[in-house]
Amino acid sequence: MHYLKQTFAKAQSNLALDESLLNQFETGEEHGLIRFWEPTQPCVVAGYGNRISSEVQLEECRFLNIPVLRRITGGGAVVQGPGCLVYSLILPFDPADPLANVVAANRSIMDRQRRALQTLLTDRISVEGTTDLVLGDRKFSGNAQKRGRRALLFHGVFLLEFDLSLIDRLLPLPTRRPDYRRDRGHGDFVTNIHLQPSEVINAVRNEWQADQSSPIEIDWPTVDLLAQEKYASNKWIHKR
Repeated sequence: MHYLKQTFAKAQSNLALDESLLNQFETGEEHGLIRFWEPTQPCVVAGYGNRISSEVQLEECRFLNIPVLRRITGGGAVVQGPGCLVYSLILPFDPADPLANVVAANRSIMDRQRRALQTLLTDRISVEGTTDLVLGDRKFSGNAQKRGRRALLFHGVFLLEFDLSLIDRLLPLPTRRPDYRRDRGHGDFVTNIHLQPSEVINAVRNEWQADQSSPIEIDWPTVDLLAQEKYASNKWIHKR
């Protein structure tokens, strides 16, 4: 599997790179890729189907000058920033592969992510909801996917040393909540796992055998175009 550590200063460029890589893998790339990046500034990233007005505290975001973006994967709105580590898996599949099934893909990928992180923590990690990683009864990683015909994008955030108070300020309680949350507020529901990014990267790379440090050639003009014309566009961000 290919390995890439690439962080852009602007969050929309990081989202654009994920989409561009998925499109490239749709053309038939044989090996998977895992990418890591660390947000340099706080931002809110809504899921593809989220209604921004009900899932994001827009007035508070404007007051704090924190950008609101939208990704191509499902799931709920999240807050990212320094102290988070974000990963993106691009995985090719064929019709006979278990990854071709949404539920089976969620189960397989989340179990591998759980196993990788468990090597670093003594307390038990579980997979709850659909794609949450939970330490005790507190979530530290949310994940989501976007499927093409021949490849999928599966990405998520690890809370390492993030300012969790920002979540309370920028997000209301989500409209859809997993049963295990028990309607807890953000402060009682999420937690940092207090690990160094390098520790997490090495553990996840080992689990996925991501030892090819020279990734596929990236279509940088397409990344730039997506970042400017899609991910920075109010038409896309506020489509719902």
